[in-house]
Order: sequence, then structure tokens, then C-alpha cells
Amino acid sequence: MRTRKILSVAMIAFTVMLTGNAFAQMEKTVTVGGAPMYPSKNIVENAVNSKDHTTLVAAVKAADLVETLMSEGPFTVFAPTNAAFEKLPAGTVETLLKPENKKVLQTVLTYHVVAEKMSAKDLMAAIKKGNGKATLTTVSGGMLMAWMKGKDIYLTDENGNSAKVTISDVNQSNGVIHVIDSVVTPKA
Repeated sequence: MRTRKILSVAMIAFTVMLTGNAFAQMEKTVTVGGAPMYPSKNIVENAVNSKDHTTLVAAVKAADLVETLMSEGPFTVFAPTNAAFEKLPAGTVETLLKPENKKVLQTVLTYHVVAEKMSAKDLMAAIKKGNGKATLTTVSGGMLMAWMKGKDIYLTDENGNSAKVTISDVNQSNGVIHVIDSVVTPKA
């Protein structure tokens, strides 16, 4: 009798595991940084698997924003790659990651976040409606200007620097990520 119970429990556990894996395989994923991004996972759960976003993940942790980006949202995150962070002047990232610069780091990171889910199609519609430009209000309270060059979406920050969306519509359970090739910064 006891063996039968153990086998029953094992069979149920195995079935649940297979069902979960089948569901994950059915999800429409986008590969970012060599890893599939699952729409059923939140922004942080996906981002930690991208080899191209290790600097961003470290910064989010240092800024104590993990819990926020794991919350319900919805959020649109413009996620700079490691290469984007490398474009910053030497020592910038290291300086921002220091505990005494946590507030500044939070401001820079939340400048990359809009408090609504905006797909590439939504961004393009807003750009069209704005006669070629759309102003996005970020969680930090700053402004980003979205515009297009050909079929590509770009962002211009308050300092006149631009970033190109290189991978769009990476859907998450609590929003969407658009990968960008440069770090955007708010007016100091």
C-alpha cells in the first residue's frame, strides 16, 4: 500500500513537471543574450538569464529595484545591453554602483522605464500620432522622445543622446522589454 502511494505521488509530480515543461515550450519566446525570454515570467526572472544584460541586472540589484520590477506593473523597460554600458565614459558604471550613489543609480535606471505596456506597434502608433515624435514620461519623471528612422525605433534622452531599439517586443508577465544599444540619461 505504501509503495503504491509513493508511486502515485511520483507519477503526479512527474505529470506536473511534464505539463509545466510543455507549457514553457508552447510559449512564444524571444531570445535575448542567448536565453529564451518567457512571457509567463516577469522582467527580472527573464533578464537574469540574458548574457547581454549582466551589467543592467547588477545595477538593478544595487539600486534595490528588483522587487519593483518583479511587481505586477505593467512596465515598458528599455534595456541597455552590456555593450551600451561600455559606451559610457570610463568609470561611470563603477561609480554608479557605489552605495553612496544609489539614488542617482535609481534615477538613471527608472529613466529607462515607462509605467505602461507599450509594444513596438504602440510606440509606432504614438510616433505617427505625434507627427514623427512621441514623448514618453518615465518612472523617474523624465522625458524620452521616441522617433523612427526607416523601420527602426529610436529614443532620444533629455541630453540629446539617442539609442536604437535592437530587439523589440520581448513580452513579460508584467510588461515588455525593448533592448537598446545605448544608455539614455536624464538631465542632470
